[in-house]
Amino acid sequence: MWKGTWRNQYGSRLTITDDSDQQIRGTFRTALDDSGFAGEDVAVFGIHVGECVQFAFGRSSATGDMIASFTGLLREGRLETLWHVVADSAVKSPRPGAPPERMKLPWAHAAMTNADTFERVQP
Repeated sequence: MWKGTWRNQYGSRLTITDDSDQQIRGTFRTALDDSGFAGEDVAVFGIHVGECVQFAFGRSSATGDMIASFTGLLREGRLETLWHVVADSAVKSPRPGAPPERMKLPWAHAAMTNADTFERVQP
């Protein structure tokens, strides 16, 4: 039910290569150039129960360590998800006019959440 390639509204691609034993395995590639996940396929691991699914992936890069987690439902052929990204650091200017530098993020600025809809583009 889950295997195949899925694309969200921004063009990011989730490829599920294995959905056996209620587990999800595959890769994710973001289409967003400003994402800390940009530039490579990251390994995806997760679970599914019926039409419910959860998958996550992480990455260490020059901008810091980060983890993304998606949880959702399969509805009318679409994968409707809510996601959370937690990032340890970011590269930004510490004050106006200062050059950007890698900075540890306080908890209030380390987490983001939103929703994505994925549609299957390839079985």
